[in-house]
This record gives sequence, C-alpha cells and structure tokens, in this order.
Amino acid sequence: MTYCSIQTMGRWILILGFIPGVWSGNWGVTYENQCALIGTTVDLKCEYDYSLGSIVTWVGWSKGQRVSNKLSLVPLSALPSPPNHFTYLGNYRGNCNLRINNVQPSDQGAYYFSFSTTLGSWREVSSYAALYVKELTSVVQPSTAREGDTVRLICRSGCPDPTEVAWFKDGQRVWSTVFQARREDAGSYLCVTLGKERVWSASVALIVHYAPTDVTLSANPSGDIDRGSTVTLTCSSKANPPVAQGGYRLYKDGEYVSSGQTRVISEVQPRHTGRYHCQAWNSLSWRGSDLINSSEIHLNVQYHPENVSVSVNAEPIVEGSSVNLTCSSDANPAADSYTWYKRTETSSSNSLLHVGSGQVLSIPSMEPSHSGLYVCHVRNSRGEGNSTEVVLAMAAEQRGSQLLPILAGVGLFLVALLVAALLLFR
Repeated sequence: MTYCSIQTMGRWILILGFIPGVWSGNWGVTYENQCALIGTTVDLKCEYDYSLGSIVTWVGWSKGQRVSNKLSLVPLSALPSPPNHFTYLGNYRGNCNLRINNVQPSDQGAYYFSFSTTLGSWREVSSYAALYVKELTSVVQPSTAREGDTVRLICRSGCPDPTEVAWFKDGQRVWSTVFQARREDAGSYLCVTLGKERVWSASVALIVHYAPTDVTLSANPSGDIDRGSTVTLTCSSKANPPVAQGGYRLYKDGEYVSSGQTRVISEVQPRHTGRYHCQAWNSLSWRGSDLINSSEIHLNVQYHPENVSVSVNAEPIVEGSSVNLTCSSDANPAADSYTWYKRTETSSSNSLLHVGSGQVLSIPSMEPSHSGLYVCHVRNSRGEGNSTEVVLAMAAEQRGSQLLPILAGVGLFLVALLVAALLLFR
C-alpha cells in the first residue's frame, strides 16, 4: 500500500492506493507461454496476486505429469534434472518468474506456480505456463543436386520469434544461402543462431552429382617394359556417382581393347607396344559429347636383338671388287653394338676371328683370303644375339672351272692340226 498527503484549505487529506499484485485482494497467477530452442535458456514469465494484508510465506513451482491418466504436479526439485537447471527469479511480492537453463526436450510441458500466505494458499491446475521446446533444424533443398542446379539453405527453429542465423559448411562460414551447385559445394551444412546464446543445428549433407572429370590412365610398372613381364593398366576419374566397372574403356592406337577399370597384360610382347588411352562415363554422361578421354601413355616393350641377318651388296663377287656385309636385327631399343667375326680353321682348332665393328663390314678389294664364313654379333641394353654364318666366296674360282672344257677343245684341235701336218710331210 502507498499513501501521500495533500494540504488543502488548512486540512490534510490522506490518499491511500494499492499496488496491483500486492494486497490487491485478487488471488491468482498470470502466466506467459514460451517457446525455446534446445540448448538455450528461457524465462517463464509469471505474476501472482494475493489477499490484502497477508504475507507470503512460501512459493514453489511444479511440472504437470500424467500418471495413470491423472494429472500430477511434481515439484521441480523432485525431477531428475542437473543442478541449477531451474532457477527461481521471482520474489515474495508478486513476481514469480522461473528460469530454465540448457533447455532439453524433456523440459517441454506445463508448469504451475503455487504459493502460501499467512491467510491462505494458492494451487490451481486450470492455468499454467506452457513451454514448447523446439530444435534448430538445417534444411538443404535439394539434398542431392546436379552440378549447376540451384540449392537453397533453410534454417528452421520452430519458434515464432525471428532468429538471426549463420551457416557453416565443414566448419567454414557460408555467406550465401542460395547458390548454383558445384562439386566443391558437397559437404555437411549446419546453421547456428547469433546473439547472446549460440545454438547449433544438426548437420545435413549436400550431395552434388557430376559427370567424370580428371580421367587418367596409369601403368604399373611405369616406363619401359621388358618383354615377358606383366603390366597393369588402370583408369581412374573423379565422378559422382562413381564410374562403374563397365563405365571404363581402354583403347590402343585408337582401337578398342577392352572394358573395365583395370587391364592386366601377362607375358607382354612387342605387339603390345603402342599409345593407350581410356574413356570414362557415368549416368550423367551418356551423350557422346560428354564422354571424357584420358591423356595418352606410351607402352614401350623392350627386348634383346632377334632375327639377326646379314646381307651382301655385290653378286657375283670377283677378285678386286668392293664388298659390303650389312647386319640387321629386330630389337628395342635398337642395337647399339655390332661386331663381326670370321671363322678360321686350322689343323688343331676351329675359332672365330674378330674382323670388324659397326653395322656394315666393308671389304674395299676382295681377295681370296677374304673368302670364308662370317658371323654378326649384335647387342643392346636388353641383351644380345648372333646371325647365322654367311658364306663369302669369289666367283673367279667358279669361272676357272668353266674354262677347262674350252681349253681341252683347243688342245684337241692343235693335236689334230699337228697330225695333219705330219701326214702331209710324209
């Protein structure tokens, strides 16, 4: 109760007034419903009135719970909650505000305020303070998008009061809530309230689909390959959805070889040498223009010299002529060493005599001593090989044997001529 005095015409007039809610004589409690996000702090607003002249001796809050389909008011102190979860902010003079810290879903429900005075008590179940507990929810629309699609980020609190929020992707701030999807936008998104308290939503994923890119073909082992070894060709790419096994094709020198991500070539042969590339596609790249090729790799199969042969540039070979013997072979890398040998025979041994080096063995002037069997020895970094023996002989020997019948005929003619001369002389 308040009072004041006014002096008028020599008289004092005492004016009495009553403060609402205190000694007003109207028993009752006024509540205000609240909505709170999980993890925040909320104050349940409350005022109470009581009889004039009485003194408040006790106040308390309870929560309504249904037991066997009957309403039961359970004191907050009896609830299974952590210490200081509930804090009474009111007083004994009409304010009955209640604070709930770190709101949880179990806090949702109806709350009742009761009090006692020196003249009576108040406990009413027809009115209460309702607390609605909501969760901050992130929504990505659509959650699965193709590269280039429009994506919207929506943060929902469920409470009517407007809330300023910020967005994060994989821990990094996101400033735009509407954007065109790129592959690097895929990840986990969440929103957070800004202000005195920060509440984080659960994260939601954005999946971005795109056609294959960065298609690469690799060989194991890489570099030069020895004939007879095993080589594995593997095609890889970046794509979402990932490229299936049947979505890879391998080509050699532009010709189709096989499908599948991996190709194993056992017992590699020279015919496998060539330029290889692979091709990749997924469900987003069925059109021919969307098929992506890898860059080419060169498979180089190396082997020692084989099929070594010797050719002679002059036929027939006569004494004094110039003769070249040329050695050739099939080898990779190409042969880098040529050595020539001539077989020599004596009464005691049969051996090869080194007679020259280089791919061509030149004999400027053929002599009888040059006749014989020749062999070419070839070498490269992968091994060596020999030609078969080649016979080198002069045609003069063969021509001398052909003159014998002519000489014999001339001799017979001369004999006949001599016999005729003797007959004439007689």
